[in-house]
Amino acid sequence: MTEDAFPTPDAPDEVLTAVGPRLRALRQQRNVTLAQLSAATGISVSTLSRLESGGRRPTLELLLALARFHRVPLDDLVGAPETGDPRVRPRPVRRGQVTILPLTRRPGGVQAYKMIYPPRSATREPEQQVHEGYEWFYVLSGRCRLMLGRHELTLEAGEVAEFDTRTPHWFGNPFDTPLEILSLFGPQGERLHVRARSSPA
Repeated sequence: MTEDAFPTPDAPDEVLTAVGPRLRALRQQRNVTLAQLSAATGISVSTLSRLESGGRRPTLELLLALARFHRVPLDDLVGAPETGDPRVRPRPVRRGQVTILPLTRRPGGVQAYKMIYPPRSATREPEQQVHEGYEWFYVLSGRCRLMLGRHELTLEAGEVAEFDTRTPHWFGNPFDTPLEILSLFGPQGERLHVRARSSPA
């Protein structure tokens, strides 16, 4: 995001006057009162009211607090044109032998990840795990071994799996070729996994 995305004294008047209606619309969509918004952001009710009516010039400090509360980018508040480079440049994270590349930048909500497993990265006996949430993944290339409770599957490229993650599960790559997966999950899926207890015989 560039400094040009923020209102400045030299910004066109129409840009500044459009901020108020956007703020009011966001607040009303979420059924939030001015008093509730004031309590959450620390901005006085009178300032919020003047911002929405156009009687107060928006500042970066005020917009940052409101953007955090509404969980939207600053560009959405000022109506900045979609310019610049929209590409996501992920920073790889290593977890054991697996490389994870985050494909989304927006905080909260559903997150997308590309997961790369080297050949035969699953050499030990799989240990099924559980956590809150729902798992969805798509096999981009290679083959994936999926264990779900007492079931076991091999997923080929182009196949999709989805399941309740409260069911004991494990997936990995015991095969001779690399495995690439596209994974989608929400905040619950980012919690640490809890070891599942063995199922009774």
